[in-house]
Amino acid sequence: MKLLLTSIFYFTLSILLGQSSSLTGILQDNEGEAIIFSNVVLYNSDKTQLVKVETTNEDGQFTFTNIVPGSYILTASYIGYGDINKNVELLDGDDQDLGLLIFQSKGIELETAVVTAQRAMVEVKPDKTVFNVEGTINSAGDNGLGLLRKAPGVLVDNNNNVMVLGRSGMLFYIDGKRLPLSGEELTNYLLNIPAEQIDRIDIISNPGARYEAEGNAGIIDIILKKQKNTGYNAKLNSNVTRGRRTRANLNLSGNYRNQKFNAFGTLGYSYNQNWNRMFFDNFQNTLFMKESNVIYNDFWGSNYRIGTDFFLSDNHTLGFIISGGDTDLKTDVENRIQISNISTPTQLDSVLFADNVASGVRNQNTYNLNYVFKKADNRLNFDLDYGRYDNETYWDQPNLYFTDLNQTQALSEVITNYNTPVEINIYTAKIDFEKEALGGKIGIGSKYSNVDTDNTFLFYDVLNDQSIQNNQRSNRFEYSEKVIAGYLSYARKLNDKWNMISGLRVEKTNSNGYLTAFDPNLQEDPVIQDYVNFFPSGGLTYIHKPNKTYTLNFGRRINRPNYNVLNPFRTQLSEISFEKGNEKLSPEIVNNVELGYTFNYRYNFKLAYSYTTNQITRLIAPDKTDLRASFITWENLAEQTVINFNISAPFTVSQKWSLFLNLNASHIDNQADYSDGDGGIVDIQVFTYSIFQQSTFDLGKGFKGEISGWFGGPGVWGGVFKYDSSYSLNLGLQKKYDRLSFKLSAQDVTFQSGWSGASEFNGLRGEGRGNWDSRTVGLSISYDFGNSKIKASRKRKTGMESESGRVNNG
Repeated sequence: MKLLLTSIFYFTLSILLGQSSSLTGILQDNEGEAIIFSNVVLYNSDKTQLVKVETTNEDGQFTFTNIVPGSYILTASYIGYGDINKNVELLDGDDQDLGLLIFQSKGIELETAVVTAQRAMVEVKPDKTVFNVEGTINSAGDNGLGLLRKAPGVLVDNNNNVMVLGRSGMLFYIDGKRLPLSGEELTNYLLNIPAEQIDRIDIISNPGARYEAEGNAGIIDIILKKQKNTGYNAKLNSNVTRGRRTRANLNLSGNYRNQKFNAFGTLGYSYNQNWNRMFFDNFQNTLFMKESNVIYNDFWGSNYRIGTDFFLSDNHTLGFIISGGDTDLKTDVENRIQISNISTPTQLDSVLFADNVASGVRNQNTYNLNYVFKKADNRLNFDLDYGRYDNETYWDQPNLYFTDLNQTQALSEVITNYNTPVEINIYTAKIDFEKEALGGKIGIGSKYSNVDTDNTFLFYDVLNDQSIQNNQRSNRFEYSEKVIAGYLSYARKLNDKWNMISGLRVEKTNSNGYLTAFDPNLQEDPVIQDYVNFFPSGGLTYIHKPNKTYTLNFGRRINRPNYNVLNPFRTQLSEISFEKGNEKLSPEIVNNVELGYTFNYRYNFKLAYSYTTNQITRLIAPDKTDLRASFITWENLAEQTVINFNISAPFTVSQKWSLFLNLNASHIDNQADYSDGDGGIVDIQVFTYSIFQQSTFDLGKGFKGEISGWFGGPGVWGGVFKYDSSYSLNLGLQKKYDRLSFKLSAQDVTFQSGWSGASEFNGLRGEGRGNWDSRTVGLSISYDFGNSKIKASRKRKTGMESESGRVNNG
């Protein structure tokens, strides 16, 4: 592994310091006036791959640096003029000056012109970083989660947890709307979004006042491509992946658009088998507990999403979206725990066999009604949303004790089962208004949200094959959270070099957690919280030169515990190995400051600092009532401090080889003292880092190859679990035709993406390791069909607006 890291370091250094070429020139019109802010694009010799994009400065000058020697085509475009196309041959170390390049008038009327320009892969704005996917080498990624691994400042760990600048707790949005998913459900959703459907990813590590303050690491907003052409357009995609087990899905998406409405929809079916195993060695209360778990999951289900936008006039749009899904699941767990004394670990006292079987269903339905009014510089947006999520799982769990692993002699048995129905209802209403005023843009808005969850835990003891409800273990947990918010924001351009944005958001939160014990003697008081928080935010952008940008951002965020972490129910692998929630958790508050630098629109550097109070985290601890038992729960740390540095950089190694690197390093400091409650002390400092690289090769004749991989250094998970290094190597081959494409992939070919580590807290010292069905081979086939035609452009007085809302003058 050290050899691999050393090779990567010297290879990268050779790219950065190696001999390269540069290309300069000046653009003028036929009257000798400089053409400013024109797009200048450098392609490879057959114009099948974009190499680099620059814009001209105030003198009409453009400069390309760090160009690999070879043959290229340079294209410059500007509204009202014919394109300039020039063949360029660069030698090793050549600094070539193309001199004056003159645009010739094309006589096109401005209001009917359509301008197409290649966006920079990364745009740094005062309040966010925009990762443009369409038209870049990074669209070679096969899904949304894969693209996130390449995004600047983003880290996806080996459990598919997403962090930004070393901080966890991201909120995910799709087209500006909150995605109410987390954990495995969120991972599966991202894996099922093809990269070809994504236009850009907005990484908002310090969201402004317009966004809700929830999520201490910020917001990731995935903007899907919008079909702007009339007629119909559709895509059929199928995927089969095989590791130890099989995963497959079939998806159909399409839309129909004319001058009066745009109708769109998706329909999908998936079958997912996965496997994982975990091993733990725990030392507690003079006992040595050696635990193994092998888990098999089977999921199969369908999902849909349909919607329509009605263009009532040029200024008014009314739309709706309905989405839903149904999933059936089955889980088999093989749990073994060998129990012995620490002083004589090889002499078994007993062995617990707990072979769990679970079956369940998941149903979800969401509804959205949206109205948009837009006229000149005024914009009004109104949203109504409702979502309902119903989950139910039934567990059958025998706990059988034997003298040894061969089950020579039975000692005792405790057979149980439990049922966990959950019902969630989410209601939201939001209004936003923007207007050009006071030399900038003013935004004002309000949001109301109400989340109601009803969780029932029915625990049964099985005696003589009869299930008898245990009221001491059964209960009902009802949680309600209401948030009323309002905000005011202001953004403006101070001068040619400085831009600013500022805002203040106020949120009033009322939450109620009611735990109803079926045994009245165990009844507890409800947990009620009612509080108001203020969330200031702001940002400055300084454009030192057109290709050098500095940013400074700050913001305050909150992360409220959701019903998953508040729910006190015990989810068991066995009666002595389980996890549970904590209904007394407090919300965490984080303050973030970020300093960023972007060079040549491509190379991004960011230094970030965050300080969190009441950090919500996972802790592993011994049980007080059973000396053999241990569990995972949620607790508030006193504080967490994270200092993070991130670099993301694309390189063109040659005309056939493109390379993307993302380097991330963090120092994490966790502090907490639970000694007043007969608990332990958390005092953990960890330096962690990760490296991601993706190489894409143009193999000719429509074939593309890909080699990607990541290496993650040691770090900390939750509050106290220190994990070791791991890495993954992935291969891919793609062939594209006009409408048909094939992709063959091999993931984690060395099978080294598993985890291992150790923790020590409150008298429990544990070591663990595990892996899952990550080494796979997959085949994906997609076909596009339709009869869409280019939509007529609208008249504009000046410039043309791009998909991202920017105004491009050239």
